[in-house]
Amino acid sequence: MFAGPIFSREALTAPRRLRHYLLRSGYVAFLLVLMYTIRQATIGFQDTKFSGDIASFGSLVFGVFALLQLTLGMFFATLFTAANIAQEKDRRTLILLLMTDMRSRELAYGKLLASLLIVGVLMAASVPVFCAIRLLGGVTWSQVFWAEAIIGATFLASGTWGCLVAFWREKTFQTLAISVLGVVLFVAVVEGVVVISGANSAVGSWVAAASPYRALLGVLSPLSRSGSGVAEVSAMSSVVILLAMAGLLSSYTVIRLRVWNPSQLLKQSATEEESTDEKQQAAAAAASTGRKHRQVWVNPVTWKEIVTRGYGRKVIFIKLAYILLAALIGFSVASAGPSDGSLVLGMVSPGAAAFLAIGVISLLLVNAQAVTSISTERDSNTLDILLATDISAKEFMTGKIIGALWNAREMVLVPILLMIWQLVSGASAGLTLENLIYLIISYSVLCLFAVMLGLHAGLTYENSRSAIGNSLGTMFFLFIGIFVFMLLLVEARSSFAIQMQSFIVFIGLGSIGLYSSLTHKNPSNALTLAAIMLPFLTFYAITDFLLGGSLGVCFWICVAYGFAAIAMLIPSISDFDVALGRTTHDVG
Repeated sequence: MFAGPIFSREALTAPRRLRHYLLRSGYVAFLLVLMYTIRQATIGFQDTKFSGDIASFGSLVFGVFALLQLTLGMFFATLFTAANIAQEKDRRTLILLLMTDMRSRELAYGKLLASLLIVGVLMAASVPVFCAIRLLGGVTWSQVFWAEAIIGATFLASGTWGCLVAFWREKTFQTLAISVLGVVLFVAVVEGVVVISGANSAVGSWVAAASPYRALLGVLSPLSRSGSGVAEVSAMSSVVILLAMAGLLSSYTVIRLRVWNPSQLLKQSATEEESTDEKQQAAAAAASTGRKHRQVWVNPVTWKEIVTRGYGRKVIFIKLAYILLAALIGFSVASAGPSDGSLVLGMVSPGAAAFLAIGVISLLLVNAQAVTSISTERDSNTLDILLATDISAKEFMTGKIIGALWNAREMVLVPILLMIWQLVSGASAGLTLENLIYLIISYSVLCLFAVMLGLHAGLTYENSRSAIGNSLGTMFFLFIGIFVFMLLLVEARSSFAIQMQSFIVFIGLGSIGLYSSLTHKNPSNALTLAAIMLPFLTFYAITDFLLGGSLGVCFWICVAYGFAAIAMLIPSISDFDVALGRTTHDVG
């Protein structure tokens, strides 16, 4: 095959796993439950007597499903591809693949398509659901076709970007951070260029075609961009541009694959295979010159995470890219001027939306930093060395928590500084000092939860790809679930009591998914209670926020996510041997 033996093996072995069928059926079930929830939020138990009402409902559901699938696919296509290749590098198995007679094309396209297989299967499973929505009316077959074409092209472009970054960079955290920030920066820069140049200008129209969200919104609302009043449903230019981007990225990856990887890996191997005599001579020379060695702290894990450069020397560029993204978001808020009371999607002010945007990205990066701090140790076999020492479980976990927060300190501080700037400058009219304090407390608790979720996944899953996927996937689904809930609650304000049944079903499914993720290896009563409480308390905090609450929102977020973080921390300390397969008990 064109993709080589790597994809052939994945295509043959994937259907043999039970997870393959559970993901397909679970995704379709999730869409159907969401459809029922949207119906209850918009129509309720009343009878629909007019076909126009059903068509309007079908159009709404189709739009929500298409935007949701585009966002999920863009994130997971990038994540799965980057994590899959990064795992090969951490385990030193990529050098074995490079030593075979496989061509660079077979290696690059094989890893890319093998990583996108899960996302492609889920996309294929959603096609019958989209076709069923077409039967309700309000949606044409051309809209279904072009929506799926945009989503598929975006999947491929996102996956090729993750593939390029993964083959380019060595450290797992750098790979994940650059991949996520690259996708977000691309969308932000495209939107900024369109706004500055104008959507109707020649430059703006071509740049807007590269935005998958603009292309999809144009397909969902064809009359909004048709000047003649005739609906023209087509996204040919956007699909061609996205596919061209995917082709250019993948071609560049194939060309540079053996330039990036053999030289770095062989150089590292040559360094590790330095002769004993040369090491002794270097040590003697250092001793003769009176070289001063660095003093290790009382907790060596904290010292390793903070002082050493275990995550690479290029992390500073990732942080600069993150700060640039935060500056762009802050500039967009400042250029918009003081808020006139209008709400984004009927939920939050523009300043709060900017904080939410940069805050979500920050929490994802903090979570990635935490999970890779464990998975990298495991794949590089340095975790076994740590377990052979007398480091206690408390020292290990404390060092990893402090190290994750220190290494991602910009991601923790920048959103807070953004809100402080909005308060001082008056960019957000509804922000007060009291609300700012509640925001800082709530965001700090969420950062601790993101760190503990990453460490818990790293300890629970022995496979790095599974650990990264479950950790970042859980965070992402929490954000997506909260956003969808807020939209549905805004729609159901007039008949909230009637829609309570569907909301409980949706929250219950979220609790089941969270329970399966948290208690995968080491179940406990505390984790079970956290999985049950967190979605319900989050739902209560959302309703309190939409009703104008502040202190109650902060309190319930701290209770829900603080308790979940503690529930993950205590077993990792008390059952440290069980979590890591350690055969000796901690002393002292």
